[in-house]
This record gives sequence, C-alpha cells and structure tokens, in this order.
Amino acid sequence: MTARALRKLCLGFPGAFEDFPFGPDTSVFKVEGKLFAIAWLTRSPLRVNLKCEPELAESLRASYRDAVTPGYHMNKRHWNTVVPGGSVPDAMLRDMVEDSYDLIVSAMSRAAQERLGWKVSA
Repeated sequence: MTARALRKLCLGFPGAFEDFPFGPDTSVFKVEGKLFAIAWLTRSPLRVNLKCEPELAESLRASYRDAVTPGYHMNKRHWNTVVPGGSVPDAMLRDMVEDSYDLIVSAMSRAAQERLGWKVSA
C-alpha cells in the first residue's frame, strides 16, 4: 500500500480528518477529535500506528514479526506500528485501519455514533 492509498483509506471513514499536531511529517487521522491512526507518510518504509484489541495486537505481532511491532510512542498494549507491504497484505492493512476506527467510534457517545452513521447496537 502506498502512502497516498493509506491517506485516502483513512480519510474515507465518516467524519475522518487529517491533522498535523506533531509537525508536517506526521499525519494524525482523527474522528470527533479522537485519533485512530498516526502515519509517517513521507518516510521509507511507510509506517502507521493503529489501535487494536490487546489480544489481537499480540497475535498480529507474533504472526508478522517483521511488519507489526508494539506502537511507537503509544500504549503498547493497545497500539501497533505497522509497516505496510511485505508480509502484511493490503487487505489485512485495510481491515486493521477499519478496526482502529471502529474501536475509537465504539467508545463514543451514542449521539456521536449516530452523527457518524456508525452501527449503533440496541
């Protein structure tokens, strides 16, 4: 996955926007002011931090040792740093970005979830 494709993917979620609180080289993707992805789009190799369920985070790190590591400058239990390409297929990366977005939105108020058109469980 290219930096351009990753950026487009992150901005494709309802309410998602890009911010640069850490400088011009660090894209922070947020929804309702909460971050769901941090990407270094100008670095080679490309890297992105994504939120993940703790058990799944550990499983991904074990399965993709060369491409998935504990989140750089993040809570290592809940965040992974992913290097796209190589052993991580693009489809899996898309799922990981979507999961990160969903984890953030699931913790929001029902009103925020409805504003975003997110699936609200009864």
